[in-house]
Amino acid sequence: MVKGLSHYLKEAWKKPGRELLHGKMIQWRAGDAIEKVERPLRLDKARAMGYKAKRGVIVVRVRINRGGRKRQRAGVKGRKTRKQTIRKTLKMNYRQVAEIRAARKYKSLEVLNSYWIGKDGKHYFYEVILIDTSKAEIKSDRTLKWIVSGKNSKRAERGLTSAGKKGRGLKSKRGKSPTLKVRPSLRARSRQGK
Repeated sequence: MVKGLSHYLKEAWKKPGRELLHGKMIQWRAGDAIEKVERPLRLDKARAMGYKAKRGVIVVRVRINRGGRKRQRAGVKGRKTRKQTIRKTLKMNYRQVAEIRAARKYKSLEVLNSYWIGKDGKHYFYEVILIDTSKAEIKSDRTLKWIVSGKNSKRAERGLTSAGKKGRGLKSKRGKSPTLKVRPSLRARSRQGK
C-alpha cells in the first residue's frame, strides 16, 4: 500500500537524527526566546493540531530552559549556597509554560495548540500555533470559528489547551471516581490534586 507524505514525515520525527536538528539548534539558541516562524517545522504534527496555511494562523517557536526551578529564601544570612531552597517541582509541564509565554507576548492572539520540536543540554524547543480571532477567514472557517467565542479567551493561562489539561490530570477519565483527586479541579478536595 502506498503511504502519503505525512506518514513519512511522522516516521522521520520518531527518531530525528543529529544532522536534522544540530544546525538549526545553533541558530535557535542564538535567536530570541520567542520567535515567529514562516512555516511549521513538523508539518504533519502541526496539521494534526489544527494548523492551516491561511491568514490568521501564526506559528511561534519558543525556547524554554530545562532543569528544576529554584526559589530564593528571603532573609537568610550567610553563604549564597544556603540562600537557595531545594529544587521545586513545577506543577505545569514545559509545553504549557511555552504556550503561556507565547500567549503573553502575543496578547491579541489565542493559543490553539503546541508540539515539541527538539531539546539540547539546556533548552526545550516548542512550536505554538496561535490564532488571530479578529480575522474574517478565522470567523468563517468551519473548524476554527469556535475559538472566536469569548469563553475561549486566555486558554493557555486557564489550562484549557491540550498541554494544560494533561498537566492538570484531566486526560484520564477513570470513571470520574472520587479517588481521582484532580477532579473536579486542582483546588477541590483541599488542594490534594498536586
